[in-house]
Amino acid sequence: MTASQVLPFVYSLAIGLLIGFERERSHRDGPRLAAGSRTFALLALVGTLAASFGRWTIVSGMIMVAALLVVSYLRTNEEDPGTTTEVAAMATYLLGALAYSKAPLAAGLAIATALLLVGKMRIHAFARDVVTDTEVEDALKFLVIAFVVLPLLPDRNLGPYGVLNPAHIWFIVVALTGISWIGYIAVRALGPRRGILVTGLAGGFVSATATTVSMGRLSRTSKSFPSAVAGAQMASIATLILLEAIVGVVNRGVASNLWPPLLAGAVLLSVIAWFGFRRIRSESPDVSTHDDRPGGRPFTILPALVLAGVLTVALLVARWGAATIGPKGAVLAAGATGLADAHAGGLAATTLYQQGHLGLPACLIAIGAGLATNTAVKCILAFGSGGPRFGWRFSVGVVPAFVVVCLGLAWTASTA
Repeated sequence: MTASQVLPFVYSLAIGLLIGFERERSHRDGPRLAAGSRTFALLALVGTLAASFGRWTIVSGMIMVAALLVVSYLRTNEEDPGTTTEVAAMATYLLGALAYSKAPLAAGLAIATALLLVGKMRIHAFARDVVTDTEVEDALKFLVIAFVVLPLLPDRNLGPYGVLNPAHIWFIVVALTGISWIGYIAVRALGPRRGILVTGLAGGFVSATATTVSMGRLSRTSKSFPSAVAGAQMASIATLILLEAIVGVVNRGVASNLWPPLLAGAVLLSVIAWFGFRRIRSESPDVSTHDDRPGGRPFTILPALVLAGVLTVALLVARWGAATIGPKGAVLAAGATGLADAHAGGLAATTLYQQGHLGLPACLIAIGAGLATNTAVKCILAFGSGGPRFGWRFSVGVVPAFVVVCLGLAWTASTA
């Protein structure tokens, strides 16, 4: 017998003991379990042994284990009406069977299972007390667009110039909304009272423009004027982070040239926002009494549809401009698209580069053009929502940072 033949049984023994120990410890002050750590270890070993005989042996063993677990539950359900232990026992048997052919994968799944079991109280508290009905509803919507709509779309180039790939466009929408979800979850995990800087950043992942307008309105009625300015500026940092992430989804080569200018702009804007935010210490202590959840809802269908439409138009206009007047046409199209969305023009240019219709220098300049026009729109909205004082304070921080980004992109494009 070789080491490769023994190793799966070693893995399965460790898997059974790991899950069994967790089950015993979780019930150390409660009713005695019908299946303890030794039983779990044996279940895993039996699964591995069954897998060594073949598929039908695994199925037969699974039926027998299921029958034993049903009998065990009927004997103990009055003391412990839950079924977690029985389900964990069945999972242990199957993980043992998996360990025969894919031991590392089985071990990883066993660790994940143990973590899930250990986190019982935290998971229950999160599901019952933290997550809202709105967030559950929005999560389901996101899962629909990601795992129902996306697989149904054709994955081929269609339309004028052959630049419209429905599956590709929708995948970008899914990726962008998914990254926005990450930002929203981050602030929910930290808690909205941890600071308006984090709130503004997370709100920017949902919509930087909407967050800027919200902070502008807040600055008119709240005593925390510097914090509102800093929150709006942090939302613009989210724009840069999102752009780098989503461009990396489309083309890593463009993303590798894009990150140094974006990082420089983000660092500069972070420093400006932080120094402005430090003035809050001299403000009244009731500065954060507003509802500062990031952007209201984490996800809605309409923004995803609007983004898909804007991206489609940007692709068509940019490709038409590139075919009619050369790369300058794509740059002008990206700049015009930036009036509606900070990312659509850059994504269109990156997609055209990916398809070979645009060179890297023109692609980088087009991304800068989209950022420049979008920054101008946010500054105008800042003046309109928060008044001249808020508008100037917001612009003094945002404009220099985005000038640094655009200059960096121009320099990178000249050397590419």
